[in-house]
Amino acid sequence: MSTARTAGPAVAGPGRRTSPARRLGLGVAVAALLAFTLFPVYWMLSSAFDPKAGHRGSSVLPSGFTLDHFRYVLDTGDFSRYLLNSLVVGLGTVLLSGLLALFAAVAVARFQFRMRSKVLVMILVVQMVPMEALVIPLFLQMRDLKMLNSLLGLTIVYLAFSLPFAIWTLRGFVAAVPKEVEEAAYLDGCGWWRMFRSVLLPLVAPGLVATSIFAFIVAWNEFVFAFVFMQDDGKYTAAVGLHAFFGQYSTDWGAVMAGSTLITLPVLIFFVLVQRRLAGGLAAGAIR
Repeated sequence: MSTARTAGPAVAGPGRRTSPARRLGLGVAVAALLAFTLFPVYWMLSSAFDPKAGHRGSSVLPSGFTLDHFRYVLDTGDFSRYLLNSLVVGLGTVLLSGLLALFAAVAVARFQFRMRSKVLVMILVVQMVPMEALVIPLFLQMRDLKMLNSLLGLTIVYLAFSLPFAIWTLRGFVAAVPKEVEEAAYLDGCGWWRMFRSVLLPLVAPGLVATSIFAFIVAWNEFVFAFVFMQDDGKYTAAVGLHAFFGQYSTDWGAVMAGSTLITLPVLIFFVLVQRRLAGGLAAGAIR
């Protein structure tokens, strides 16, 4: 007896050509997505350089080009001081979180101690707590420690929120380094500190860059804690200083958009410079 076979639907191979209508639909969808994503950026830049973008805002097409809004923000609005405060807090958060997270990641990845697994679970739990839920407890704690209205106190707060992600990410990089590499360094006469500096640190450097970028963005863009903890106008960060251009009855949109552009540029430039290392570091941490 012969066995009858029924032909199923043909499976399209990877080399199948896309129809023109499908390509047109995908192109329109991508263009719409890009327009939806980039239009706020265009509106910000248009209003920042538009001479008529005052309290009424800018039109879709700018009426001209001017730098008066930037001069007003930097000179009259004292925005340069706010940018400097944000830079100090951001770099302090990056340096402290990178140093502490690296040593903590080595501890949880290499050393065996009691409640090791519970420590890792608590690191994940801390990441799940919303930042807004901790405003009042941290305010009371900073008040008792006499660290309100202090850039150092604000840096410590941002450090607390950056460490869980940094430790968990760097732990994967440290655990991916074979122990045989460290043992070979010990056999060559290296002490622990020499092995850490010459062998382990270069191998986990991509993860350190990725976590540093995360810590910098958190410290640079955060508003709530800086607004609540800082009581002196001269110690405001850039995100809080931008709030000063919003009036009770009217808003100077030209100044707001100019300040927003100044806040965006450092993060954008920083990300463009390190995007390859960031993508490579995150991918390496996932693959290893």
